[in-house]
Amino acid sequence: LYVQPRPLGMRDVIAELFFRLGLVLFMVAFLKFRHLDLNALGGFSKIGFWRTLFTGLILLIAAYPLIGLADALMQRLLGGASASKQQIVDLFTGSETIEQRVLIILLAVVIAPAAEEFIFRFFIYGVLKRYGGAFVGVVLNSLLFAAVHTHLPSFAALFALGCCFTIAYEWSGSILVSMTMHALFNSVTLTLLAFPDIFQQ
Repeated sequence: LYVQPRPLGMRDVIAELFFRLGLVLFMVAFLKFRHLDLNALGGFSKIGFWRTLFTGLILLIAAYPLIGLADALMQRLLGGASASKQQIVDLFTGSETIEQRVLIILLAVVIAPAAEEFIFRFFIYGVLKRYGGAFVGVVLNSLLFAAVHTHLPSFAALFALGCCFTIAYEWSGSILVSMTMHALFNSVTLTLLAFPDIFQQ
């Protein structure tokens, strides 16, 4: 039986924002302490802006059928519990001020994609791949990515999404590609949520 966690508030969003930024800074400091070249490891200057944007867009479009299939299977498995939404979605749709929406958009489109891709793809996947190989790295870091969102109805879709992000990073050699995919995915999701009268929720 799936139980919805307590409602998310703006203080929780701000705290999560600072937590993610702090975690990224800690990881950067750790890697710098190990005298590792972040630019070379993450491929930050490997491809240009427009190629990164185009590659991320094409790969995200290609990933949507897999994500949709995973989501449909999870909905079929859970039945009525699948109707529940992620807390951040409820907070966005229920936000009463433009300031709240701007903060949520900033978190979802800028902070979360950059921080989560750095944490899960750049750092965790890098460690798992080194000790267990690419396949183990893809599977385990995607499972962790899905689990930290603490929303069972979205678990399969988030796992598929994490796999697509990781494969995109592995294939392109640049973490910026998976960050772009993540930012675009969140942007599309928020756009659909912002216009419920036009798009079926």
